[in-house]
Amino acid sequence: MPKMKTKSSAKKRFKITGSGKIKRKHAFKSHILTKKSKKRKLKLTHDGLVHKNDENNIREQLRLK
Repeated sequence: MPKMKTKSSAKKRFKITGSGKIKRKHAFKSHILTKKSKKRKLKLTHDGLVHKNDENNIREQLRLK
């Protein structure tokens, strides 16, 4: 039986915090930044946490279950 592999896309996009939550980056900050306000771009810079409804799917992709 082969080993279970993690999804490459998930391991690039998500990190586990010390308390076990899943950290993620915000979208929409790669280009077309001229029309976005400074406040909006600043908020997109900071990391966020994955919603608890999505956590099980991501843990499965990272093979943490």
